[in-house]
Amino acid sequence: MVDLASTRAVWQIPDVSVATIRRALGRGWELIRVEAPSMSDGDGAAPSREAVDAASGAEVYMGWGVAPQVVEAAGEALEWAHSGAAGVGASISKELRASGAVLTNSKGLHAEPMADWVVAAVAFCARGLHMAAAAQRERRWAKNVFTDGTTTLRELSSLTVGIVGLGGIGKAVARRCKALGMRVRGIDRRPMRRPPAGVEWVGGAGDMLQLASTSDFLVIAVPHTPETRHLVNAQVLAALPEGAYVINVSRGALVDEDALLAALETGCVAGCMLDVFADEPLRADHPFWVHPRVFVSPHVSCVSERFWERETALVVENIERYRAGKRLKNVVDLNAGY
Repeated sequence: MVDLASTRAVWQIPDVSVATIRRALGRGWELIRVEAPSMSDGDGAAPSREAVDAASGAEVYMGWGVAPQVVEAAGEALEWAHSGAAGVGASISKELRASGAVLTNSKGLHAEPMADWVVAAVAFCARGLHMAAAAQRERRWAKNVFTDGTTTLRELSSLTVGIVGLGGIGKAVARRCKALGMRVRGIDRRPMRRPPAGVEWVGGAGDMLQLASTSDFLVIAVPHTPETRHLVNAQVLAALPEGAYVINVSRGALVDEDALLAALETGCVAGCMLDVFADEPLRADHPFWVHPRVFVSPHVSCVSERFWERETALVVENIERYRAGKRLKNVVDLNAGY
């Protein structure tokens, strides 16, 4: 069952992808395509009534998240559930655990465009483009802001980037930053025998303060779990060097937003580029909207014209593995939450 219609045009599965999936299934399989759109924002898991009705007896389900209602409708027949989203917080329900079905997700598929977004954000801040954009809105020729000696404009090759989480996104960020001459350091939950390409030092989960203290840009790219909530707190923000920026492309809950606002006011943080927020959409009266040193992006760092190319390839490979009785790619650890 393919339930990958969406209220967002960019996440609407194209006909060519459905046809490719149907060919991969081969004879003996019936593919049911749900036309009614479901909510694909965040972790998904908000199916249409049509999807719940169509899920009855489904052996394989593919949707934007995996809702408990879908699992219940599929019943004992459900063997494999796949989410087109990378996050799975909304999919790990007691119903899914009880079903015994394997859950896969789309982690890693967004790494390239999200890493592009991060590098663009670094350059935007380091070269003062945020100041130029603000001056343009006011029709102000702000050459003095750049030349009076009060603002430091950094060259990319002079920067140290600290990456929180060296999964697919973190590694893609590291490769780009290294190629542009930046020093790259990071932390990861798993000890590493050798750092990934482009990373000169890797610490563990207990080394957040050490990472922060050497980071001109602190990039957050780690999954949201109970253990990572408010991972970037007041103590971490206070450890950042003068003039440092925070970039978050993971989940808003990883940052203590109140502490971030306080750090912006005291000068512990020079600015931040945020694509994700604790509550989305960001409410209209939130201070982030009007803060002069906060860049708000509406959770779109992953948007790319190549998503369906990658998603379809992943689904087809996993169909081949499933039919051959092999382990699927991107299997989610229901206990770890990713």
